[in-house]
Amino acid sequence: MDQSGRLEDMTEQGVRTRLWRNGVVDKEDFPFEDISEYLDQPGCLVWVDVGDPNDERLVKLAGELSLDPLAVEDAAAHRERPKINRYDSHIFVTAYAVDLERESGELLQTQVSAFVLKQALVTVHRDEWFDIDDVVKRWDEERGLCDYGSKALMYGMLDVLVDGHFAVIEALDDEIEALEDILFDESSHVRMVQRRTFALRKSLVQARRVILPMREVVNTMMRHAQDDELHPDLRPYFEDLYDHVLRASEWTESLRDMISTLFETNLSLQDSRLNTIMKKLTAWAAIIAIPTAVTGFYGQNVPYPGFSEHSGFYTSAGIIIGLVVFLYLMFRRRDWL
Repeated sequence: MDQSGRLEDMTEQGVRTRLWRNGVVDKEDFPFEDISEYLDQPGCLVWVDVGDPNDERLVKLAGELSLDPLAVEDAAAHRERPKINRYDSHIFVTAYAVDLERESGELLQTQVSAFVLKQALVTVHRDEWFDIDDVVKRWDEERGLCDYGSKALMYGMLDVLVDGHFAVIEALDDEIEALEDILFDESSHVRMVQRRTFALRKSLVQARRVILPMREVVNTMMRHAQDDELHPDLRPYFEDLYDHVLRASEWTESLRDMISTLFETNLSLQDSRLNTIMKKLTAWAAIIAIPTAVTGFYGQNVPYPGFSEHSGFYTSAGIIIGLVVFLYLMFRRRDWL
């Protein structure tokens, strides 16, 4: 197969490659089989991205770069916890990219794994909605970082993922505030508010599961600054990233309190509305009882003052109207009606 045929085959397989030589992009989409050759050359930095990997690709990847089988298995698995593991020849990192569907309130999340070698970074992801080009754009914007090796590429990828976490948290915050605005609106539909509250609460719980462990991931990467594996000039970048992770974690804590308060307030408002309705029904029942009682009294089959005379009708009507008006005004004054 010629060079163009091999590149086309790699593109179909969802494999992307890039080579930096002395901090400058030298090649892109070069053959997968040439990766090992560049890793033996000084001043070379290689990035390999595998999208929607299958078993064959991962086995080939592990054989080409001597990756640990357990790490490769974790990269192929679903729903791994965000973590960082150190092996003899590389570091394995698992994190998540997240996004929020505004209409349904559903949280989208996809696992992104990375193998950090001395002169290479291998990224593995599945879902198509995650755009790896955002990571490549961040690397291009921070060109000086490529001089610091594969850990710098890892920083760029984590920075993009954490920015996505912030965007989701901000979106959740906006949605919760919007619910707070309509919570006291008498025209709002209670069932809609309940459904939206439960959806946001579920999304927040899922977001916390992937955001909180990022503190451990970034902190472990920072501790490598005292080793020869991480360039000392990268420490400020990871410290800034760690600060962002802490802020995101703290923000999720406040949102959890807000959504719990919103949920409890919604229940309290429903109880209050129910009490108001019962109070009004009781007041109207008392008013309706007046005509019933008076007409029942005047309907007795015994003579009474005004019996079989117009004066009796006017007397009963006056009593009914007077008592009804009196009760209505009293209930209005006490805000029962």
